[in-house]
Amino acid sequence: MKKLLYLFSIIAILVACKPSTDSKQESFKMPAVSDVAMYQVNPRVFAPENSLNAVADRIDSIRNLGVNIMWVMPIYPIGIEKGKNSPYCISDYKAVAPEFGTIDDFKHLAQVCHEHGMGIILDWVANHTAWDHPWVKEHPDWYTHDEKADTIIHPRPWDWFDVADLNYDNQDMRAAMIDAMKFWITEVGIDGFRCDVADGVPADFWKDAIDQLRAAAKGRDILMLAEGKRSDNFTAGFDMNYGWDFKDSLVQVFCKEKPASMLFEADKKEYDSIPDGKRKMRFTTNHDHSTEVTPPVQFTNLRGSMAAYVATVFLHGCPLIYGSQEVGYPEPINFFKYVAVDWNANAALYQEYATLIKVINDQEAIRNGSVVPFPDDDILLFERNTDKERILVAVNVRNAEKKMTTPTDWNGYKGVSLTNGKKITLGEEIILQPFEYIILK
Repeated sequence: MKKLLYLFSIIAILVACKPSTDSKQESFKMPAVSDVAMYQVNPRVFAPENSLNAVADRIDSIRNLGVNIMWVMPIYPIGIEKGKNSPYCISDYKAVAPEFGTIDDFKHLAQVCHEHGMGIILDWVANHTAWDHPWVKEHPDWYTHDEKADTIIHPRPWDWFDVADLNYDNQDMRAAMIDAMKFWITEVGIDGFRCDVADGVPADFWKDAIDQLRAAAKGRDILMLAEGKRSDNFTAGFDMNYGWDFKDSLVQVFCKEKPASMLFEADKKEYDSIPDGKRKMRFTTNHDHSTEVTPPVQFTNLRGSMAAYVATVFLHGCPLIYGSQEVGYPEPINFFKYVAVDWNANAALYQEYATLIKVINDQEAIRNGSVVPFPDDDILLFERNTDKERILVAVNVRNAEKKMTTPTDWNGYKGVSLTNGKKITLGEEIILQPFEYIILK
């Protein structure tokens, strides 16, 4: 009997000490908003079917970029009536399309993200539904009608004829929408939402929804990202919204020969419009932009794409990598269909993105420091600093050698490159080769 009791005690200790999935889930902690580095998953570049499992299989490659939030594009059943196979044409808010897998596959992906120290947010489309969503027949009053009040319309002014516009004057529809959002928080365990066309939905709805979602999360932090740029995104409770205007200025500088200092103006204008503690998500591409042109083409070549990325994510804001960007995929990606991406295409570029994200993660001055601009036409030169450290970032925005006078208090300064560890002494001039950048501490 003593031997049996001893054996049972040993087994109990071993079972108690074995790490469980639940304990890993519980130990995961969401990053602060200021520390977010995001990776956007378009499932249709990972596999033609069962793509959620294909994403989970690539979790190490994604995490090793240094990102800490995965944003997954819509994975819900897609409408057929008037449809174009767009993932933003949703016929059921509480299910997963067979093309992508099952709801258990998505739960597995969420678990894998948490085990690897990453949060996971899901795309949410509150502005419209598919024409064959059950609500259309069961609750036609939940939709916007034409002037004669007898025909449901598509969202205006856009040409999105494959979807029906929702009516936010209807309180029952609002309640059903929030209920569906809660499902993914409470039953699936995601960590928030990226909200599509957020500016097309009333701010008071978002305020109610976000308050209820945070209550439903029961103490877990959730991240709310608005695809929008209205100031009331933040009074409604969003943590981040899009740096659309900055991206437009970036194109003007790199592709239209506008002065590099234009980016300082665009950055200040965006951040002057948002409260302290909130963030802009900054990007050189996303699923919308890569449908038309990818960074290596838009910004002249691969080196131009990387110079544009440094100018974007080191100046201010939280960085985004759109899945496929890290291997320099050159052709437009139509997210309405499967597009095969060679994930081994460009190991050096992948490592460059990983190095840049690591610098951001490691350097408090880059994430939260003040910005000191040094205006110039051809070189984007600025300092990020805190009380403890100063970092100088210089980006040649032209496909030609350029130079500028070194700021007085950096002239003769000896520092270390944060991207390659080399020691650098600055002279009277900063000279950069085509699309070259330096990050000096």
